[in-house]
Amino acid sequence: MHAKYHGPNATVIHGSSPGALDEVPDATVDLIFADPPYNIGKRFANFVDRWSSDGEYIKWCEEWLMACVRKLKDHGAFYVMSSTQCMPYIDLFLRDKVHVLSRIVWHYDSSGVQAKNKFGSMYEPILFCVKDQNRYTFNSEAISVEAKTGAKRLLIDYRKPTPAQYNTSKTPGNVWYFPRVRYRMAEYEEHPSQKPEALLERIIKVSSNVGDTVLDPFAGTFTTNAVAKRLGRQSIGVERELQYVKIGLRRLGIRSELHGEALRGPEKTYVRRNGKHAVRRAAEAQRDFFEDAGE
Repeated sequence: MHAKYHGPNATVIHGSSPGALDEVPDATVDLIFADPPYNIGKRFANFVDRWSSDGEYIKWCEEWLMACVRKLKDHGAFYVMSSTQCMPYIDLFLRDKVHVLSRIVWHYDSSGVQAKNKFGSMYEPILFCVKDQNRYTFNSEAISVEAKTGAKRLLIDYRKPTPAQYNTSKTPGNVWYFPRVRYRMAEYEEHPSQKPEALLERIIKVSSNVGDTVLDPFAGTFTTNAVAKRLGRQSIGVERELQYVKIGLRRLGIRSELHGEALRGPEKTYVRRNGKHAVRRAAEAQRDFFEDAGE
């Protein structure tokens, strides 16, 4: 048995996928977002994501991927992130289990440090899969974006029987730009690969409805669950590291303390040298500046 913590609209499971997914009944989840370790040597609290070989890593991926497919309802949607190196293996493995409808590129800003002997990575791939390609949720109107052809350039579509201006809004394509989470952002938590709320908001809005159940088998900072809660969905988050479970309990309002420890967010400060004096400010006072600058 794994430790489980329940809130009014969220459940946190302390355990490792795929084993901990046994706590979730089969065919009960409407949407899954999976952002697993990438096997590139990052440290996640007490865990380093390095397998003994690529083969062992792919074998592990196949186990949790199949577990996720079992948890999905027949009309469910499954989004999978991975590294650029490993995504081809995951893509090929999933093709005869689910329908891969889109291959999404999430691209982002540079940290300022890039490779000098190759082209540095500026994106991460995401698969959008469904069990039944004829019956699934896709709320395109909930995620429409500005169509510059119509809204800005005011071009006329002469292919129509009666020429008219192009639409001013459209469904996004499969290349998405969202800034990575930075230290100054209000949503920042202490985690090496936190995904932005805006990315999860698009996925949850388009592929689920109010009241649906959203599952994240590698919850990390529980961004998926926090956004699901804000959007009126139920959610389940599975996380192996206690340090991150504590973040989830706090972010989801399930617990304010655990084992006698008060659960608090990161204390972020801004330090500026001004002559002989050091001025400390709360990071929140700088948030708007950094967000306007694209951070």
